[in-house]
Amino acid sequence: MWSSCDAAALMLDWSYRLSDFLLFSPRVYWRMFELHNLALWPLPLATLALGIAMLTLAIRRPTQSGRWIAILLAVLWAWVGWSFVWERYATINWTAVYAAPIFAIEAVLLVVAGFNRLAFDPRDARGVGGVLLVALALTYPLLAPAFDRSWQGAEFFGIAPDPTAIATFGFLLMARRRSVLALYPIPLLWCLLSGLTLWAMADAQAWIMAFALAVLPLAHGFAKARPMSRIE
Repeated sequence: MWSSCDAAALMLDWSYRLSDFLLFSPRVYWRMFELHNLALWPLPLATLALGIAMLTLAIRRPTQSGRWIAILLAVLWAWVGWSFVWERYATINWTAVYAAPIFAIEAVLLVVAGFNRLAFDPRDARGVGGVLLVALALTYPLLAPAFDRSWQGAEFFGIAPDPTAIATFGFLLMARRRSVLALYPIPLLWCLLSGLTLWAMADAQAWIMAFALAVLPLAHGFAKARPMSRIE
């Protein structure tokens, strides 16, 4: 039979909130981005320009640019995994040590996809959704002042993991091969974990991540193109 201590322990377990599992404060979290940008400046501007060029290529040369975009994304995933997740995020969150190698795995998968005749089609609902997500990722630096944070702590594509993962979703939505399905789980997992972290910090930016994740099923659901199973 349960004792009163057992009942009290059960009630205590159910009293935990998501914020109780945070290993850092919001101030420490956002300060991390400021220090990272300061250490790499002006590289964030270069990766932002690279992202704009990649999106332009995907729209204007959809069948010829797939390989190079995939390789560039692979380089950025490996870079972000090492420079941000391993070297910086892991100093305030020990679980990031296990996330960094997963970024390397995504980089390898992107290289394989790039050499597997990857092509884009930005014209249907999936493609439009992809363009929207990449554009969202490229405008991520604007979220810092929008949410009353300094420009120095802005998140840049190719420098911070969230916009890099969201942009990757965008390019995957534009892609026209079934093999890209293997590339979804890792950025999806990261976005879910990052969204939960923002939610635990009671940060309104969590809704931006929720919106980005919602575009994925909506774009697939409203797609007018041929079924993916028939595109090879």
